Amino acid sequence: MIEQHAKLLRGRILSFNAEPQGPEDHDAFDYIEDGALLIEDGLIAARGDYAAIKTMAPAGTVETDHRPHLITAGFIDTHLHFPQVQVIASWADQLLDWLNDYTFPAEQRFADRAHGERIAKGFYDLLISNGTTTAVAYCSSHPNSVEAYFSEAERRGMRMLGGKTMMDRGAPEALCDTAQSSYDDSKALLAKWNGRGRANYVITPRFAITSTPEQLEAAGALLKEHPDCHLQTHINENHNEIAYTRELYPQAKDYLGVYEDFGLLGPRTLLGHCIHMTEREKAVMQETASVAVFCPTSNLFLGSGLFNRADLQASGVRMGIATDIGGGTSYSMLSTLDEGYKVLQLQRQRLHPLQTFFWATLGNAEALSLEDKIGNLNAGTEADLIVLDARATLPMCLRMETATSLSDELFVLQTLGDDRAIVETYVAGEAQKVTIGAS
Repeated sequence: MIEQHAKLLRGRILSFNAEPQGPEDHDAFDYIEDGALLIEDGLIAARGDYAAIKTMAPAGTVETDHRPHLITAGFIDTHLHFPQVQVIASWADQLLDWLNDYTFPAEQRFADRAHGERIAKGFYDLLISNGTTTAVAYCSSHPNSVEAYFSEAERRGMRMLGGKTMMDRGAPEALCDTAQSSYDDSKALLAKWNGRGRANYVITPRFAITSTPEQLEAAGALLKEHPDCHLQTHINENHNEIAYTRELYPQAKDYLGVYEDFGLLGPRTLLGHCIHMTEREKAVMQETASVAVFCPTSNLFLGSGLFNRADLQASGVRMGIATDIGGGTSYSMLSTLDEGYKVLQLQRQRLHPLQTFFWATLGNAEALSLEDKIGNLNAGTEADLIVLDARATLPMCLRMETATSLSDELFVLQTLGDDRAIVETYVAGEAQKVTIGAS
């Protein structure tokens, strides 16, 4: 057995306690100019000033000096599609055309376990290279895709969430399951993977259009039987999607009412998009503590609309932010934050860079009800963290010559940064950054 040594990481430390209301809201975040993290057995054992933490390090501790770089919790991506790695950057009109023309054909290939395993390696390389240490993914409707997804996550020691897509209509026959088979397959996969190592299973009906009432009932039964599991689906992304859903479920009060009727809402329910929400839907979201997930790059790419953060926040709705690969156009949470900022700017909703970095770390951890494990650098949490370089490229270097604050630095990272700004990605305390390039 290889002897495991404690690690001491030195650098500028930033960790959030709550959503900052501005740069002077010092209770919301901790910033240590010369800080350190002591890591033991994949967990953060201590955080503080370097001089103090150094004295706590046991004999044999391996020290890495990341100065002058910034160390934060790893990014968390709350909504993306594992089988769409080869769909990203596909030209199409709007959502339903894009699904039929590109997504469904690509997902059919995941019946082959070997294909899923090959794509999984690239998928996880891309996440880690962009500083994402936890993500919530839709797999395909094939159990093989779920096996490939979680097996690769387990090999890397990552905390990942995902599940088999339940889809019994509105798609090619090769992708469709049945209400009963989707229940049986999901139940078996859940029993195998949920809570195994760092895996969390997610019950995954794609959306109302591709599920019969019987299948949504089956998804509701799974959630009732396993209330510790998350559930993910889509809602109110596109006007044509909404109209078609109303045709298929005329008895429902509204789109959210479909999921409400089948018992699919709750504090672990992740609802992708939430762009065109009614007042009643927002009230129900608040009452059930369900989570709205903002996917800025895919909303722009598919012309779906503008997410209204201020409106949802005023309604007391919990929120996350995500890349939505492959409708989304970047694996980078930095780019996602940048595009999210622009979407909100169009609506005169200003977002401070401290708020965006909170959102991609502790905010998304809170959206997943996993803030006791990930999303911050508190002692006792899992040692998923990233090292950021705000001078990674020439434009960033030139801009940073005039930066005078932490907020300036974060905004430079958000606006100009990409995978090159990620110096290192640590998963459970292990350095795993890879360099992505053409082979």
